[in-house]
Amino acid sequence: MKLKINDKAPEFDLPDQDGKMHKLSDYKGKYILLYFYPKDDTPGCTKEACAIRDSYEGFGKMKTVVLGISADSIVRHKKFANKYKLPFTLLSDETKQVMKDYGAYGKKKFMGREYNGIFRISFLINPKGYIEKVYEKVKPPEHAGEVLTDLNTLN
Repeated sequence: MKLKINDKAPEFDLPDQDGKMHKLSDYKGKYILLYFYPKDDTPGCTKEACAIRDSYEGFGKMKTVVLGISADSIVRHKKFANKYKLPFTLLSDETKQVMKDYGAYGKKKFMGREYNGIFRISFLINPKGYIEKVYEKVKPPEHAGEVLTDLNTLN
């Protein structure tokens, strides 16, 4: 499934790094940056998370919730969040169902080999729960700035 701008964002119910459950509907009335990433504590994912961390104050000023999702366990998320002092929520989608609902999981190719994996893709969800923007070609160090620029034009 490939989500597009103006599509209703699929609901989810996932645990965070502390085991607390989060639903998309918990954040109705706010912008949400929902970003999918392959694996905690890998070079690209760490760059992306730290860039968001370093810009986190800007997301707060824009009243935007940041939620990162990967298939890593709650325990791995907790270690990753603590190691890099991440001030935002990391959600664990070990079944990969939410990733599939958002089109963030599927066939990938690397060095001629095809396999199923997690795409580095993000969605900006508006306060009414609809997709405002899809970021398909995420560059980890630049992503936070790109989203903040877009939020500035929306507010």
